[in-house]
Amino acid sequence: MEPEEFDSDVLRQFVLAFKKGKLKPIVKSQPVPKNNKGPVKVVVGKTFDTIVMDPKNDVLIEFYAPWCGHCKKLEPVYTELGKKYKNEKNLVIAKMDATANDVMSDHYKVEGFPTIYFAPRDKKNNPIKFEGGDRDLEHLSKFIEEHSTTLSRTKEEL
Repeated sequence: MEPEEFDSDVLRQFVLAFKKGKLKPIVKSQPVPKNNKGPVKVVVGKTFDTIVMDPKNDVLIEFYAPWCGHCKKLEPVYTELGKKYKNEKNLVIAKMDATANDVMSDHYKVEGFPTIYFAPRDKKNNPIKFEGGDRDLEHLSKFIEEHSTTLSRTKEEL
């Protein structure tokens, strides 16, 4: 509730609207990026559902804080990861500033930075948290390939 003026009538109207299910949640969100064509898609509070929860795509999402040293160290590796998989039609590598945007799902718990989840296209409410591995290109790639439902499996020739 974000009233400009607050009195008993405003509160009554708010409660009645709530009971009728007519309220929309207030989502903390940065502006939607105008250009989101890079190798790593930027997710904000208002685009969480359309990007991360899209049932057509597997999504690897990093929740970060701009001031976090571990996140800054991960940035070039994560960009390289995005470039590696940029031609995969149904795989999205994404990131979200979790200090400036609301995470619109209880299934994506962010308790430290960076927090990385893989959201398979068919199990959006059961994401897989990246834990225990080095945050380098090799381990993140292995994590994606292990859990992906959409990767085009091509044999590498020697």
